Amino acid sequence: MDYPGIKALIMGLGLNGGGLESARFMLKRGASITVTDLRDENILKPSIELLEASCPDSRRIRYVLGKHEIDDFKNADIVIKNPGVRPDSPFLSASRRIETDISLFLSESRARLFAVTGTKGKSGVSSALCWILSKAKEERKKGRAFLGGNITVSPLAFLDNALTEDDDVVLELSSFQLGDLKGKKDIDGNALLKPAAAVITSIMPDHLDRYASMDEYIDDKKNIYRAQDIGCVTIAGNDNWGKCFLSETKGRPLIYADSERSLGENQSGGWIGSDGRGFARFYGWNDANDETAELVPESLKNPGNHNKMNMLCASLAAYSLGVKPDVIKSAAASFSGIEHRLERFHEAFGMCFYNDSAATIPQAAAACIEALSPLILVTGGTDKNLDFSPLSNAVKKAVTFGSLRSVILLAGTGSEKLRRLLAETGVPYHGPFDNLDEAVNCAIGMAREGDNIALSPGCASFGMFLNEFDRGRKWKEAIMKMTNEK
Repeated sequence: MDYPGIKALIMGLGLNGGGLESARFMLKRGASITVTDLRDENILKPSIELLEASCPDSRRIRYVLGKHEIDDFKNADIVIKNPGVRPDSPFLSASRRIETDISLFLSESRARLFAVTGTKGKSGVSSALCWILSKAKEERKKGRAFLGGNITVSPLAFLDNALTEDDDVVLELSSFQLGDLKGKKDIDGNALLKPAAAVITSIMPDHLDRYASMDEYIDDKKNIYRAQDIGCVTIAGNDNWGKCFLSETKGRPLIYADSERSLGENQSGGWIGSDGRGFARFYGWNDANDETAELVPESLKNPGNHNKMNMLCASLAAYSLGVKPDVIKSAAASFSGIEHRLERFHEAFGMCFYNDSAATIPQAAAACIEALSPLILVTGGTDKNLDFSPLSNAVKKAVTFGSLRSVILLAGTGSEKLRRLLAETGVPYHGPFDNLDEAVNCAIGMAREGDNIALSPGCASFGMFLNEFDRGRKWKEAIMKMTNEK
């Protein structure tokens, strides 16, 4: 679809690609754009430079930075919002038509769609799934696989790659992005979001600074499967939330579990065996799928039980839509993980360094503690109105068993809650530090040969950093600088 003569407003240029690609998308299709963002031009300089490099005609771009003007929203033909903008924003209320980079993409894409959401694990599952699908495409020598969405790659970046029905697209979708898609229709009146496979990873309390309740948060998550039918697949865990999703979906339900015993009788799904391998069995789908298939090998390149479960989720999605078990198992064995998620990025002085900056809830940081031993943990940041007891309990248990040698706190409201819990349980800590170099210096100074040092905050990043990805990059830079100096 082209937009000649259309006045488009980009609400939130940002630094992670969504606003930038939305602006590029509208410019390519003939629109003139106004870019508005509450951040100023100094912070947004990298995105502004990329945008202007892609559009030599600067007369088609207008900037309103450091503020929003209500008249810009009233006068725009279309407003493309950042998912972080609350839907009850008065600026959106003044708008005629509201879209996102995801809705624009879905309106035009012809590729088969896989969608992944959840609280913890969605980036790992999305990345592993795209890796498996890419290997399957290579084996068939037909089609391509793409990854986008909340993982900081806007799908508009690859929309113009002439996507066809032979291609697969994996979208990682946050609750905010799913909320923005609620009720959205295509030009034929059909639901805009109807994934061939919808995967829902672990659900835990999150974003309760934005949602009034867990029920409200979950309601946005449910949009991932609301338009599915019997020709689609829905994959969820065997906890209470997962069972709720699988009972509601009109797609074929598949459950994933940590043991075969957790699956009900004649229940289709997958599990992790006692030897660490992952299996699947689909009852009644066809004769071949009634048999047990091995999908996940005993050992993966990424440590931790949570990464094994992530791979099982991804493998089930691929297997349910026709990828061969041997292709899945081979791809799973070669998958090396993704940046900012328990990413092993450096070794020095007999120590291993990890970047787990995308662990933005306490349970995710607790999973890091369980995956690495012996560990020096750098944690903390900005609170999202969450319960930090899962993290403090994991810290106490690991200290008791000797697998966690030290806790170092970064400054922030979340760290203030966490330090009170640590004090109550008698666990010593260092900090909070409002300077990353000081925190890194403390961690390295306390470490000895054989230790793992990990940044796994369990919190949001606001204050010291622009976002969790900026936090992770700065952590890696500080580690590389200090280990090279010593």
